[in-house]
Amino acid sequence: MFWPMFAIVVGFLGIAVLGVLAFRVFVEAERLGRQVTDSARRINQAADDLERAAVGVARSVDAV
Repeated sequence: MFWPMFAIVVGFLGIAVLGVLAFRVFVEAERLGRQVTDSARRINQAADDLERAAVGVARSVDAV
């Protein structure tokens, strides 16, 4: 009777560990998603700034 109970306990502990690890993966994936979103926003802002600067340079070259 000891071995079946031991197997059940070990199985339950294994599932509990997998649940904790799955939760940690979920939290890290959320964090990565926020970082990717923030990076994309920064890249878009830099592209807009570059476009505005290029328009200004093009106008100054046309004026000369």
